[in-house]
Amino acid sequence: MLDAIPSLDHAGQMSTARSKILARMALGDRSFHFVTRICAYGVFILLAGIMLSLIMGAWPAIKTFGLEFLVTRRWAPQLDEPILGALAPIYGTLLTSFIAMLIAVPFGLGVAIFLTELCPIPLRRPIRVAVELLAGIPSIIYGMWGFFVLGPFLAQYVEPVIVWAVQDIPVLNIIFGAEMISNISLFNASLVLAIMILPFITAIAVDVFSTVPPVLKESAYGIGCTTWEVVTNVVIPFTRVGLVGGVMLALGRALGETMAVTFIIGNSFKIDGSIFSPGTTISAAIASEFAESADLHRSALMYLGLLLFILTFFVLAAARLMLMRLEKRAGA
Repeated sequence: MLDAIPSLDHAGQMSTARSKILARMALGDRSFHFVTRICAYGVFILLAGIMLSLIMGAWPAIKTFGLEFLVTRRWAPQLDEPILGALAPIYGTLLTSFIAMLIAVPFGLGVAIFLTELCPIPLRRPIRVAVELLAGIPSIIYGMWGFFVLGPFLAQYVEPVIVWAVQDIPVLNIIFGAEMISNISLFNASLVLAIMILPFITAIAVDVFSTVPPVLKESAYGIGCTTWEVVTNVVIPFTRVGLVGGVMLALGRALGETMAVTFIIGNSFKIDGSIFSPGTTISAAIASEFAESADLHRSALMYLGLLLFILTFFVLAAARLMLMRLEKRAGA
């Protein structure tokens, strides 16, 4: 009986130590849960803070111009009673992003398909590294290259040929017409944007293409399908959710790009319908005029920033809804 007392005492000590360890683990788990929750809520607080600061900065322009700001073409901040409208920056932002996506999406997907399906194994890593290096180049370098190299090349060899070829074709002679060929234009900016977002589309497409189970592709090849049929009927349908997400991510980059576009778009608030004429975007207008702005002019630029924020938000929201529908359809 006396021999059992130390054993009971030792068991009690072990139970106490175990309880302390469990208490520390529970405290650590609660602390981790609290910290991660604060981080998650911090994202919403930061987003709300940015939105609130933009609204406060833009409020004088909102009260002065209202919704007419969205459809006014003229931008004349130097007048005693400034006339400021966002139609030209909105037009330039949407047009350059659309043209950039029109160029970058097919090329990006083509490069990704080549890397995953057709490229010899020794060349895959060098080509992928080259694509990733394109994503790492600073945007101002793209802008300088577009202004000093790409722009003059387009103005001398490409744009005159296109203008001559469509000069007698209705509608096209407006879209591709130009009173004066220049190395700064909406088309130049769109082409540079396409090159800038190409690595994002390619990298994401390569990653999602790599998730396709090999057995699906091998089965398709086994029944005699060509590479084109495997890609269009197996690979792309299987990865369409990821592809849409990557394309929308690239679109968000194109909508908000600033320095490269500011270099080569011309910063003109005129709208004449030609993609070979100078123009401007919301980000380019803010970057080029914010330092010299004051009072209502600065508030109008904040209004432009608010519009860009809302536009990007709706693009991402639309992308999310599209992904949800695709996931639901795939689950069905």
